[in-house]
Amino acid sequence: MSPGPVSDRPVGSGPVIAGVDGGAHSADALALGRWAAGILEVPLVVAVVSPAASAIGSGRVDAEWIADRRAAADRVLDGARAALGDPPGVEYQVLASSSAAHGLHDLAEHRDAALLVVGSGAAAPASRLFPGSTAERLLAGSVCPVAVAPAGMTRSAAEAPAGESRVGGRIGVAYVDTPDGRAALESAARLARRTGDPLLLVTVVARGDAARPFLLGSDAERAFLDTARETYEEALRKAAASVPDVTVEWTLRSGDVVETLAELTDVDVLFCGSRGYGPARRVLLGGVSGRLLRRARRPLIVVPRAA
Repeated sequence: MSPGPVSDRPVGSGPVIAGVDGGAHSADALALGRWAAGILEVPLVVAVVSPAASAIGSGRVDAEWIADRRAAADRVLDGARAALGDPPGVEYQVLASSSAAHGLHDLAEHRDAALLVVGSGAAAPASRLFPGSTAERLLAGSVCPVAVAPAGMTRSAAEAPAGESRVGGRIGVAYVDTPDGRAALESAARLARRTGDPLLLVTVVARGDAARPFLLGSDAERAFLDTARETYEEALRKAAASVPDVTVEWTLRSGDVVETLAELTDVDVLFCGSRGYGPARRVLLGGVSGRLLRRARRPLIVVPRAA
């Protein structure tokens, strides 16, 4: 099935939401969120989740502790204001919820968010994605694309002012000819139309035993890989042709899928689909996207399936 024309219809018409907790990687989420909101020309909402009071019983939370957590959330927002320089048009919101992921999910759905941005987990090595429990839970069922900023993000696409040279200067797409791959291409093309940057479509063919059917010899393996390459190349050509108003480059690479995509350093941001099945318009992590989150060097945007 070849991809149809890619529209510029937004997945969500609302704001970009940056979820922060005052941790070491909140600044990464703020930088990526500010950049995305500017490019998409939508408001930026900086959100902190504070514990909600529960019903009286074994799970009851002490009211004094809740008040203390709310005060801590306000301090996190004060820090975000200082980090951003308190520009006009940015909203700051404290959410009361049973968990950070649940609160951000509800806010994204209520506001019809265009993008939900979080930082990497506390254990993230520099310039690597390593989503903590909040990010992983968000990615398990978000209604909008979810962006995870790598730890210690350098001056790349998410931080360079408009018109300033950036690393790579391209928008990457981990592309396969599936509904998820086409959803990732659609979102990436929408961004490229606004930035003027070219797209780089990347398909990775597993090499050696990873791609060889059971009990096939070397000749059969070679024929199998040749056929697979021809199929993928044709899919990439059709995908590039489906966005005629955007400059598109494509490449077919071999190796471990996750490691090859994770080591991409000539793109500013990498889009990927969530998985090949699951509820429409929901991010639901599959094997590649889930593992890629722990290894990618660039901001990663996981896109929900098209409706």
